[in-house]
Amino acid sequence: MIGNFPADQQQSMQRFSEMMLRELRTLGIAAELTRPEAHFTRLVPAQFVFLRKWAGYVDKLIIFPRRLRKFRGVDLIHICDHSNASYVKCFPDVPVVVTCHDLLAVRGAFGEETDCPASWAGRILQRWIVAGLRRARAVVCVSSATAADAVRLIGTGKNAPSITVIQNGLNYKYRPLPEEKVKARLERLSQLKLNRPFVLHVGSHLRRKNREGVVRIFARTKDHWNAQLVFAGDRLSNDLWTQARALGIADRIVETVSAETELLEALYNRAHALLFPSRFEGFGWPIAEAQACGCPVLCRDAAPMSEVAGGAALLR
Repeated sequence: MIGNFPADQQQSMQRFSEMMLRELRTLGIAAELTRPEAHFTRLVPAQFVFLRKWAGYVDKLIIFPRRLRKFRGVDLIHICDHSNASYVKCFPDVPVVVTCHDLLAVRGAFGEETDCPASWAGRILQRWIVAGLRRARAVVCVSSATAADAVRLIGTGKNAPSITVIQNGLNYKYRPLPEEKVKARLERLSQLKLNRPFVLHVGSHLRRKNREGVVRIFARTKDHWNAQLVFAGDRLSNDLWTQARALGIADRIVETVSAETELLEALYNRAHALLFPSRFEGFGWPIAEAQACGCPVLCRDAAPMSEVAGGAALLR
């Protein structure tokens, strides 16, 4: 299996590849996970963002493919994230399966509105990804919405890969917890007032996650209850804090950055609801995680969010 470059900090993709490795081995299937290493990237200080990005391209696109040659004798290659589909060409005589989590960046590079605008280099990279997907033996999509995009962008000709849907499973056994266990875990968040209700949002700072919408929606309810708003994921931007102050809710916001799984499970258990107004997704893991914990979900009435929610959420 081929996983993601750790320096890119794509946590959900790291969890997915590690979950696949764990479960395959549990089933008695011999499996190995490999991923690019930060040879040039680690030489560039973090403040030089542009240079680190291009150093990462060297590590991923020049050095790593040479390492992959030693795997040309295996029975099957699974590329765990479609963003690495350019590696398909490294295995001309081995069947390759690619898991496609979303094609939002590809669509953005082709001029479609997905909140994923692409630079000139990004447009080239996304075309390489599509070319790699077309060379694969099979493309597994995590939702019907993503599969529809794959059929449209990859094609279904004679030599096209088979395209199927296998929805994501949970990478942790999220479940309802006893109240005392929830309270013990949440007491680590000093800002969170356990005697007050709170609404939860789980996600990154990507534009398509619509954190601005979360703030606006919550602000419209501020005069009706004394609730808090918890953001679990990336740190809030200065612009979001400015928006929250202007709407008079900054003092109600609680941040937990990169929340560990057990804390996230406790948040789902105690939250009044998960507020998930993403504009675009490939799947929408937080919806399934929240529902597994018995947490009500409010999300956008659009695929794939409506698909994942399965009629058990408030859709708007």
